[in-house]
Amino acid sequence: MRKVSGRAKVVILLALLVLWCLTAFFVQYLLRAGVCVTFPGSPHVYTGNNLTTGVVRDRNGTLLLENQEQGRVYSSDETIRKATLHLLGDRYGYIPAPMLSAYADQMAGFDPVRGIYGSEGGEMTLSLSALANTTAYEALDGRHGSVAVYNYKSGEVLCLLSSPSYDPDHMPDVENDTTGQYDGVYINRPLAASYSPGSIFKLVTMVAAIETMPDWQTKTYTCNGVTTIDGREVHCLNVHGTIDLATALAKSCNVAFGQLAVELGAETLTQTAQRLGITSSLSFDGLRTAAGSFDLTGADNWDLAWAGIGQHTDLINPVQFLTFVGAIANGGQAAQPYLVASVDQSYQAKTTLLPRIMEEDTAQTLAALMVNNVETVYGSRNFPAQIVGAKSGTAEQEGALPHATFAGFVQDESYPLAFVVVVENAGAGSETCIPIVSAVLTAIMQELEGQ
Repeated sequence: MRKVSGRAKVVILLALLVLWCLTAFFVQYLLRAGVCVTFPGSPHVYTGNNLTTGVVRDRNGTLLLENQEQGRVYSSDETIRKATLHLLGDRYGYIPAPMLSAYADQMAGFDPVRGIYGSEGGEMTLSLSALANTTAYEALDGRHGSVAVYNYKSGEVLCLLSSPSYDPDHMPDVENDTTGQYDGVYINRPLAASYSPGSIFKLVTMVAAIETMPDWQTKTYTCNGVTTIDGREVHCLNVHGTIDLATALAKSCNVAFGQLAVELGAETLTQTAQRLGITSSLSFDGLRTAAGSFDLTGADNWDLAWAGIGQHTDLINPVQFLTFVGAIANGGQAAQPYLVASVDQSYQAKTTLLPRIMEEDTAQTLAALMVNNVETVYGSRNFPAQIVGAKSGTAEQEGALPHATFAGFVQDESYPLAFVVVVENAGAGSETCIPIVSAVLTAIMQELEGQ
């Protein structure tokens, strides 16, 4: 009897083990089957690097891409095809589409019971406005750069343009091009590029001053067009006389901000840049931004002055910087960006706030200073019926024209939009970028009013 009882216990234990294994298998199957079936390169849903199923539309239902077994069908509008190429990818995988791969199981219409066979595929709706992207593409007019606009309260990305681009239905001979027209065309600039920021970085230096200098509002600097630091000159584009920091920010005085950076010190500026996310990378929807840089290793005070101005070795990523500007507008904490609004009924985007990067009082103070920039320097007439705060930059490039940069926000509960524009080797930031920003914001607002 004891032998029978012992064997029964062993059988029961084995049965329980089998049951546990089966349960674990089915749980993992339910959780991971879609990923396993739709991994990149899977012959079930991929041809080469491209999905063979699913439809992509913009926020208004405009068709951007239809994946079919026989190939990709892009928008019938050539400008839309060019303006969305870096998000949707091309036919040959030269420009990837990690956003689509991140939602491959939903796009393939995978079902744990039926698999993918007989499925017509999923329909992805983006937060993106095709009108905003085409407006940005046309406003850049063939110049290289990036335009990014998002809702800093909800996280919706409404414009994300990389230029140069090409028509995926009529791909040019990029490899043999000698004109420079397609230089860097395979790079998604808003996400994968890091730029010298120029004077838009003065916003970072200003945060450090507001937070650590109790007397920042009463401090004054005298600008005669040049100052000497550690025996070397820091030049300003104009002679500003004696000015306070609010005026120095509005007029983008290099002399004032160079001296301010030295007063703040390397440690304070470095810690501020890191806390504000300038040196970090951001991930969303299968996409990942490049990290920026603020490195003062071996720097003397002259280097530190230029770093506080936005030169030296400073680098920013446009989308990462976009969330910084959004945080200024939103009381110190902005929403996590997203491009994929939904995929059928299987996925729906939700607003997620990024970690707070500055106190609300600091954000409100800096936002007011940026609104003052527009009212006193850039001209409110450039943004009719909108309260806009902004900062321009002219990022010097050795042996080439400067990059033009412009970053800011719309201060409106109905249109809480942040923007960053970079136009490579184009000269002055405000002169180059304001027409682009104005056109894109107008297109977005007109579209939102109609929704």
